[in-house]
Amino acid sequence: MSRRARLWVLAVGGLGLAVLLFAASLELPGFGGDRHPYGARAVEAALARHTSNVIAAVNFDQRAFDTLGEESILFCAALGTVVLLRQTSDERRVRPEPARVAPPVRRYALVALPVTLLIGLYVIAHGQLSPGGGFQGGVVVATALHLLYIAVDYRALERIRPVGLYAMADAAGEAAYLLLGAAGLVAGTAYLANVLPYGTFNTLASGGTVPLLNAAVGVEVASGVVVLLASFLDQAVEIVDADDTSDRSPDHHTPPEEKPT
Repeated sequence: MSRRARLWVLAVGGLGLAVLLFAASLELPGFGGDRHPYGARAVEAALARHTSNVIAAVNFDQRAFDTLGEESILFCAALGTVVLLRQTSDERRVRPEPARVAPPVRRYALVALPVTLLIGLYVIAHGQLSPGGGFQGGVVVATALHLLYIAVDYRALERIRPVGLYAMADAAGEAAYLLLGAAGLVAGTAYLANVLPYGTFNTLASGGTVPLLNAAVGVEVASGVVVLLASFLDQAVEIVDADDTSDRSPDHHTPPEEKPT
């Protein structure tokens, strides 16, 4: 296809999109008014399916297919990062050197780690009840684990961060979302339809498939962020050029590690 033909295709496509957006905007409610037809429908649908957090109902029930796309973007990003930043034949891995950590920083990070981890798990588990959910809680959980890097050093982080296991958990979270969506087809309705009993309103078991989809996203996001950060940190801390003759092992010119107080 010639350059002129490509430009015509782009122009026609852009014009068609502009017409569709303009036509859709004609039916929008006035800005700043008291008429909110979409919000009212979303709240009504959330309450009808016993999901007290309307945002969770929108994300994992009313437009759950859209959330599948968002989750898949992170999964593909993690997969692509692992492929692009993998250790090549002209690189080698060296053990990271212990780092000096100021005692106040060490104490604060060690105290904040379990608290942050607990908050992240709470946000995931209560996503259908209160603000938050799998996306937010997953990021908090992944961040909590990396507080050990700040408190101690990179080797300590590696002991609680087996990247292979987190990569499998990342894939398991993505697969769980896909399979939960297929349950709707098995039940004879639409893909990702809410087919489970709605339970008692405002309890952990309420919302039908919403808490399960939310948990799948939490696992995928937490594991995916860990895998992403591991790929970047490995490149910055452990992986060097094979022809780099400098030895960074702790047996050679390693600075003394500051002990906790």
